Amino acid sequence: MQLQLSSIFYTFSVGTRSHYFGRTILHGGAKYRATGRGFVVHHTSFAENYRLYARSHFIKAIELGLILIIYVFYSPVAKGTFAYIALTISSWFLVVSWIMAPFFFNPSGFDWLKTVDNFYDFINCIHFRGSVLATPEESWEKWWYDEQDHLRTTGVYGKCSEIILDLRFFFFQYGMVYKLGIAAGSKSIVVYFHSWICMVVVLVAYMTIVYARKKYSARKHIYYRLSHLLVTALGILIIIVLMVFTQFKLLDLLTSLLVFLPTGWGVLLIAQHNKNSEY
Repeated sequence: MQLQLSSIFYTFSVGTRSHYFGRTILHGGAKYRATGRGFVVHHTSFAENYRLYARSHFIKAIELGLILIIYVFYSPVAKGTFAYIALTISSWFLVVSWIMAPFFFNPSGFDWLKTVDNFYDFINCIHFRGSVLATPEESWEKWWYDEQDHLRTTGVYGKCSEIILDLRFFFFQYGMVYKLGIAAGSKSIVVYFHSWICMVVVLVAYMTIVYARKKYSARKHIYYRLSHLLVTALGILIIIVLMVFTQFKLLDLLTSLLVFLPTGWGVLLIAQHNKNSEY
């Protein structure tokens, strides 16, 4: 049975059940979905696999994998290789199963020509935001809104429960910012507040680039390039100032990505829970 990857299939199926069982408990909406009774072997594109399993498996696996990576770097228990493997092998198996199972059991999933076709199909889907008549198979934006459709009819209990669950990303940020070199070993709450200031600065820089692209990229392209240059130069200047006057290290940039990406995802999740019911 192990040669048939039965353990991977079972682990993946448990993830499917747990995801939709949890969604039904929080938001309701249980319904019968016809799956057909025929047996057909066909290749499924990467874009289709992503649409089907992104929220239920891929994102959860990436989150768990990120936690395991942080654990190996900062936990004193994980300093020994044997101890780390013994403690985390089952978790890593879960991560691999949830990410790779759709491709292991996809006929011709690793065929090179089909892989190239799947890549271009996925890129086209990402670039095409779609129109009113677009389907989730054609537009990532339409797919994204369909994935949040259950939030339109959920009650206060469902929204509050989801927000409480999403707070885990901010606890992750709280624990990680004190590991940065710029914190200089301080345990003050001010360090955590400073991390939010950095988040706001990054958000303002991103919004500036987006605004410049919408206003100048079509006709006044030089202004668009100039805004890119100014934002980049200002970012480099800030990094140099921090390295000179604080204990900021270049390694802190990589650690900051591990800190702020989950935080940004948590902010996005909470925002969509509180979004108006009309898209």
